[in-house]
Amino acid sequence: MSAKLLFDQNLSPKLIKRLADLYPDSDHLDWLGLGTADDTVVWGHAKRNNFVVVTKDADFADLSVLRGFPPKVLWIRRGNCSTNDIEEILRDHNAEIEDLATDLASGILTLF
Repeated sequence: MSAKLLFDQNLSPKLIKRLADLYPDSDHLDWLGLGTADDTVVWGHAKRNNFVVVTKDADFADLSVLRGFPPKVLWIRRGNCSTNDIEEILRDHNAEIEDLATDLASGILTLF
């Protein structure tokens, strides 16, 4: 089973279709009406629906440290970059992302 990614508002919704071959059940906060929701609301939604939160902000990584996991957090720590760059990162690290989704001991994966 593929990891289900939940893209934060700081990432393009275009990633959903571009990555559907690897992460077919993924979603975006804007598409769920959660684009302006408090991080704790997003956290709860991700936890209830078995999503891995994908973000470029430290907020969800901090929540993971405070609250534990699930949900898991995929923190992309690259400065200004294109949607193509993000897609390439997620494709190149697919195996690591799938491992994160199933690993009982890890809650955060940081990619550069």
